Amino acid sequence: MDSGDISSGSDVAVEFPNFIRVYKDGHVDRLTGTEIVPAGVDPSTGVSSKDVLIDPGTGVSARLFLPPTDEKEKEDEKKKLPVLVYFHGGGFIIETPFSPLYHAYLNSVAARAQVVAVSVHYRRAPEHPLPAAYDDSWTALRWVVVGGAGEPWL
Repeated sequence: MDSGDISSGSDVAVEFPNFIRVYKDGHVDRLTGTEIVPAGVDPSTGVSSKDVLIDPGTGVSARLFLPPTDEKEKEDEKKKLPVLVYFHGGGFIIETPFSPLYHAYLNSVAARAQVVAVSVHYRRAPEHPLPAAYDDSWTALRWVVVGGAGEPWL
């Protein structure tokens, strides 16, 4: 369970101050990296973002970032942009592609590099011990390589 709230009534098994607290009953409090920014159009860069589900079985998803295009590029629908697959930091424990830090960063990268960015939301430890995050990352990379199940931004 991932709750952004501080829990009470349970004994703490492991704590990494200011980051994460794991209780003996198995639930987890993430103390940082829990704020979420909705997908949409970034007013400062013009980059559009949306969330997609990659694997319904595991819940692996991604936030896609599409830079703005000019009118000529809109007419040439066959033109494909380079793709950047991004795996956010946080030690496979904290943060997500939906956090303000990584959302803002990838808006900037997509705009400046003129790439479609795919920021992968892998399962995080300790609820999902390694190699779950590695497996999810590999699943996401394969999804991108084969065309993202027909995703039009890829």
